[in-house]
Amino acid sequence: MSENIHLNIAILSCDTPVESVLTKYGDYFVIYKEFLREAFGDIKVTFSEHDMVEMEPFPDLKNVDAMIMTGSKHDAWSDAPWILSLTDHIKQALTNKVPVVGICFGHQILARALGAKVGRGDSWEISVGNVDLTESGKALFGKDTLSIQQMHRDIVFTLPEGCVNLGTSPLCQLQGLYSPHKLLSVQGHPEYHEGIMNCILETRHDSGVFNDELYKDAKSRAGNLHDSLLIGRVISKFVLDAKVARLDG
Repeated sequence: MSENIHLNIAILSCDTPVESVLTKYGDYFVIYKEFLREAFGDIKVTFSEHDMVEMEPFPDLKNVDAMIMTGSKHDAWSDAPWILSLTDHIKQALTNKVPVVGICFGHQILARALGAKVGRGDSWEISVGNVDLTESGKALFGKDTLSIQQMHRDIVFTLPEGCVNLGTSPLCQLQGLYSPHKLLSVQGHPEYHEGIMNCILETRHDSGVFNDELYKDAKSRAGNLHDSLLIGRVISKFVLDAKVARLDG
């Protein structure tokens, strides 16, 4: 049936990449479309682009099959006007049964929209690392441990009602949220590859955000194998399943 389905997906960009990433790999619209096109394969997908920081118009909920929120350097628990507006719009999307995918910051905004506590964690979790999957995570991804690029210090502290937690790590106990046909999120960055990660590590080391020890350790893991494509395919299946369920309903 998937060959007859055309998906309309809205990308909600929540930041501009650091200059070196922007120069080498493009903005988040470019990065996410490249990641998602590989994940969706032969499925027909049209992407629309919406800059949330600039408070561009939110997608018309009647005309999208799913929305994907990007990562961001900004705090998902901030009361900045654009973050409050984004959170309110995500609440509306969920109420109107539009599936939402959240990546890193997007994961945290989803949790906030559902009433969960989001804030600053104890330390940075960066570069390729392992997530121990819960039983729900194992069922979704088909393995026990997920390897993923990470770049965050903020975390989700409490599990929103109606969701399951997908995995844990020593630095973050809520690594992903899932509710079939409703929402899917990961705290990590499946859209990042080694080149993007190295650019961010170098920029944040040069600016003093990461000390030498943290930087060297993260650099040593940036090229490790990770499950980007698997996560992308799980995202594509989530969106497709939600679309099929609506058509059948």
